[in-house]
Amino acid sequence: MTQQPNYFNQFDMAALTEEFPIGPAFLQRFEAMSRDELRALQEGRFATLMAQAWKIPFYQRLWGAKGIEAGDIAGLDDIAQLPTFDKSDIMASIAAKPPFGDFHGMETYPDGQCPPVIVHTTSGTTGRPQVLMYGPRSREIQNLLVARAYLLQGLRPDDVVHSVYGHGMVNGGHYIREAVVHWTNSIFLPAGTGVETRSLQQVQQMKDFGVTTLVGFADYIKRLADVAREEGLEPGVDIKIRMISGHMGREDNIVLSEAWGGASIYDWYGVGDTGLIAGEGPEKSGLYVMEDAQYLEICDIDTGLPVADGVTGDMVNTCLFKDDIYPIIRFNTHDVSAMSTDAAPSGLNLQRMQGFLGRSDNMVKLRGINVFPQAIGGMLAERREFNGEFICKVQRDDAGRDEMTVTFEVSGGGNNDLAQEYQEILRRKAGVAVAVSFAEPGGLSELTGVETRQKPLRLIDERF
Repeated sequence: MTQQPNYFNQFDMAALTEEFPIGPAFLQRFEAMSRDELRALQEGRFATLMAQAWKIPFYQRLWGAKGIEAGDIAGLDDIAQLPTFDKSDIMASIAAKPPFGDFHGMETYPDGQCPPVIVHTTSGTTGRPQVLMYGPRSREIQNLLVARAYLLQGLRPDDVVHSVYGHGMVNGGHYIREAVVHWTNSIFLPAGTGVETRSLQQVQQMKDFGVTTLVGFADYIKRLADVAREEGLEPGVDIKIRMISGHMGREDNIVLSEAWGGASIYDWYGVGDTGLIAGEGPEKSGLYVMEDAQYLEICDIDTGLPVADGVTGDMVNTCLFKDDIYPIIRFNTHDVSAMSTDAAPSGLNLQRMQGFLGRSDNMVKLRGINVFPQAIGGMLAERREFNGEFICKVQRDDAGRDEMTVTFEVSGGGNNDLAQEYQEILRRKAGVAVAVSFAEPGGLSELTGVETRQKPLRLIDERF
């Protein structure tokens, strides 16, 4: 009699750590593995992935439209011949074949043998929420990769982890909980956003439970420090946070560390479709790409062609492990980064990326210069009066000229002299002149949605 399929009989949990080591075994594996050995590992996983993808109508249609046939792609050296896809292609697939589209491959399994499917959505930050789908094995590998990054960054068994990732249909809060609970010994508190658990209640619980680690989006974590102080609790003293790991802009390290009494700040990058792609190590010198699981390309925003290391472009990712449900081959995240070119700071024989630099589909072109709103804050990171909160507004004048005004939250109020200083810094770093205005701390929260959104808004586009 065939066993009834369920989440736990679809894979060997213990065997996953042989394929994708974690903790000290991760360090040992990738300090010893050569680049040639890693490439061979990637090629084997890519071949398995391609074999499954060719069975799926979505890829048959995507690749067939470019005249590509099975066998044309011999390996990773040929991957750039395949077209990229993005969220719009997934949404079109769902619209044509609701409710789940034809990109997942559930129909490729014999009757009764399809693995259980985990369904979530994106947060909808860049439009209508997109369906996300996972099989049990690939889901657990995604969870493991997050835990791998946390442990690399120094998560300990005696840590109490407070998460501000959202729940509901959104993927983030669920898979972060699974990562910590399934793959570490730390205690996990799934507080969620300020809508799910009021900010005041969150800081009280952090004190009561002795929270030592915060995970989530930087903006709301910073807001919790402000709430703690409003309630007479001193971050770093009454709430002894030693480590914060999440999605950091370049402006966040200094501001966030100071807000939480000197906590160590760590960055990692991933999207809902792919899971974690790269994570910062203890040296804080770029994010290590998890190359045994993810094949990351940086591609020119306009041409789509791969660029040289050190050059910025769209992150295009292939999940080498996601061969059960919703294989992902050359997914264009439209998030911008670049590969690091400096000497490796550790013995890990893995590529590093620079972190999230902005979104190409949120890019503003001012007088021929590409400006990424999300990157603006990082240009003022060392200014002590700037608390990290800002918003950009773009307008078009009667002559058809686009202008940007950036409003920053600063302590002590702003004046003309400070505005001129900020304008000069932005002109030098962004390469184009923008207007500057100021708001009091907390004054932009309704515009950015820092208390209510997974990812705060950084651009108000009034041109259209």
